[in-house]
Amino acid sequence: MKEEQAECGRLPSLLHEIGLELEKYQRFEHADALEKASIWRSALDRPLPEKGIGIDELKKEIAEILIPNGSQIPRAGCTSYITTGATTSSVLATLTASVASPQRIGLTAFNYLEELSLDWMAHMFELPSNMKGVYSSGGSVANIVAIGAARQWAFEQIGLDPSRDGIVKATRIYATDATHHTIQRAAAVLGLGRRSVQIVASDSMGRMLPEVLHKQIEADKSTGIVPVAVVGNAGTTSTGAIDKLAELGSVAKDQGIWFHIDGAYGLPGILDSRVRDLYKGLDMADSIIVDPHKWLGAPVGIGATYVRDRSILHRAFTQEVSDYLEGSLTHTQAQHSMDELGIPYFDFGVELSAPARGTVVWAIIREIGKNGLKERICRHNSMARMVAEAACAHPNLELVQEPTLSICCFRYVDERCTDLNQLNRDIHRRLVHNGTNIPSTAMVAGKLAIRPCFIGARTTWQHAQALVDEVLKVGKELVEENQK
Repeated sequence: MKEEQAECGRLPSLLHEIGLELEKYQRFEHADALEKASIWRSALDRPLPEKGIGIDELKKEIAEILIPNGSQIPRAGCTSYITTGATTSSVLATLTASVASPQRIGLTAFNYLEELSLDWMAHMFELPSNMKGVYSSGGSVANIVAIGAARQWAFEQIGLDPSRDGIVKATRIYATDATHHTIQRAAAVLGLGRRSVQIVASDSMGRMLPEVLHKQIEADKSTGIVPVAVVGNAGTTSTGAIDKLAELGSVAKDQGIWFHIDGAYGLPGILDSRVRDLYKGLDMADSIIVDPHKWLGAPVGIGATYVRDRSILHRAFTQEVSDYLEGSLTHTQAQHSMDELGIPYFDFGVELSAPARGTVVWAIIREIGKNGLKERICRHNSMARMVAEAACAHPNLELVQEPTLSICCFRYVDERCTDLNQLNRDIHRRLVHNGTNIPSTAMVAGKLAIRPCFIGARTTWQHAQALVDEVLKVGKELVEENQK
């Protein structure tokens, strides 16, 4: 206790010193973590400490062992995943909230920002005016919350309460093979079963075919299956494709089925006027998700689920009243921040304990505004189009699929190579090992494509051009090596 009290005044200087080390890390002048794995593993792999080392030695280990051996994901040239390095404003907000608001309860300024930031995003992304949201740890849980609401609604239509009594009938969720696999996990966790997810055929862009969806629903209903949800994609993970949302919404409405839109990655794309029309149909959705830890630049661990009527989330996820929470509160007008819990987000999802995620989203939007985010999204979408144009123009590149948002799938081609999929797989691994431009790959119509996803706040036009240049350079090197 004495040591902890003595350290209370050290926070400003410690944060300053660690901040300098993090700033140094972001220059990426160090080697990849795996190159020195034996060193940091031996330094970290110790028996349970009986006695602590103190804050100064701990700070030293963080600075010298942890930070220099961190992830490549924050690198501006890393376009592999649809997560990125946190922006400075979101880091500040995360730190602030972790100290001043360690729990998402109470009548505090931090908890006030939960609802305000959710409303800001809903307005910015043109969601129906009556939609309200709840934060969670990301798209995986956000989809569980949305499908949980859909499950509740579907069974309530036939006079049953699945969250109270369990599942008593076979169910169906309609998706495409491009839909994120968190939908399968949501089905499993919610007791519907992964096999309840029916894959519906899609067109050449990976968009669900509405007419096939309609026929599948009719066939399932005739056998007594309970349709739970139609899942539309507003930006698929592999290619960034956007389903024909209005047409899917019409089928769902005609059939009396919950319409869910997964916009974890792509929903912010609505700010780009060039693709805004592709989002027609958002007003038909019963639930929509978006991940601020993707295009908004929040640290990983922030997703949001929106529904038309948030009371259904309470029916689907309530843990019911507990004495130590609701039972310990005042029943008169609040005179203290701890007299009330505030909006019961803990009964709208699967988390009781949760950080003040809204503070982070608020800080990001407050810093750059809608216009700043719009500029970023338009820049990234344009970068994907620039890569597509380069792929179409160069004889050794092939555009595998026209980009919709900020993902571009292309590949290296050479008539001397008989296995282009393996060639591009080898190109990708060499890019990763070179450590400057780090895209991902995707299989599109049987073709292994190089797949950059431009989403990082610090990722610029230069990084897009550098990726194309390195693919050409590495592709040529590999083909020539294979010819020897």
